[in-house]
Amino acid sequence: MRRLPTITAAAAVALACVLTGCSTGGAGGGELSIDDSPLNQYFSAGYNSEGSAEDRKRMEEREKKREELIASCMADEGFEYTPELASFEPADSDEDEIDPMSREYAEVYGYGVVTNPWSSEAEEPEEVNENQLYIDSLSESEATAYYEALYGAEDDNVDEYRWQDAGCLGSAQHELSGEDPWESEQFAGLRDKLQGLYAELERSPELATLDREWANCMQEAGEPGFDTQMSAANSIYDEINRIYEASAESDPEGLGDPNESAEMKALGEREIELALADYDCREETSYMEEALKLQFDLEAQFVDANKADLEAFKTALEQVK
Repeated sequence: MRRLPTITAAAAVALACVLTGCSTGGAGGGELSIDDSPLNQYFSAGYNSEGSAEDRKRMEEREKKREELIASCMADEGFEYTPELASFEPADSDEDEIDPMSREYAEVYGYGVVTNPWSSEAEEPEEVNENQLYIDSLSESEATAYYEALYGAEDDNVDEYRWQDAGCLGSAQHELSGEDPWESEQFAGLRDKLQGLYAELERSPELATLDREWANCMQEAGEPGFDTQMSAANSIYDEINRIYEASAESDPEGLGDPNESAEMKALGEREIELALADYDCREETSYMEEALKLQFDLEAQFVDANKADLEAFKTALEQVK
């Protein structure tokens, strides 16, 4: 069974907030935002946040090609696969949508692990998924082989992603990678350096001090035992993985749904309780504001040291449009 991923401080602060563009106002975020990231101008090049009709058409064509490559690869492996074509039409804005960085969000969803913020959409009639129907027709061993062909064999001892180990999905993505500058060999060195940058952030004594302040606040709030800010959310991921794995062992035929269990309901309540304490301690310690200051300082040094590579990457991104 595939495990839900845990998250690190660097991944959460740097990637979730900076490279995906979320605001950090609230939860100790102060006034810093994506616009303050020294790397933003390079990674957002050629990206139209409004999503023009031309951009949507290009993404739909790329997605169609990727799905066709997956289907062809799966056929070579002896399985059926029906291309699943996603729509890139802009979603209707929801004025009632809760900001994931707000305390209101934590009160309703916690970290959004057990309770999916978009779970209400599941009440709408679902379209028939041809691939799921096909998987359901397979024996347990055949279904396992199907997933390995599609995703690659799971190996908990391997941390680094390799497309060669990622099944038909990996091979399809690799074939298209020539169109994606970030995945090209030209910028492999830049990718490695960027990973090292955020690893440096995680090891920084300043972040360790900030984590200790947050942990002391959590202890005073009746939530001891967390060394880093992201360890709180990760504890929920760990527990939900344990529930899934225990369910798979006790119910190999998959007759029950662990998501409907009393244990999962209790975990959802625990998640909200923990997320609220976490939010309040981030506010008290100005956690996100201080963490982003550390990150942006490191990014500024990174830009100075890698200006030529970053300019080349920005140019490549702009040419992909």
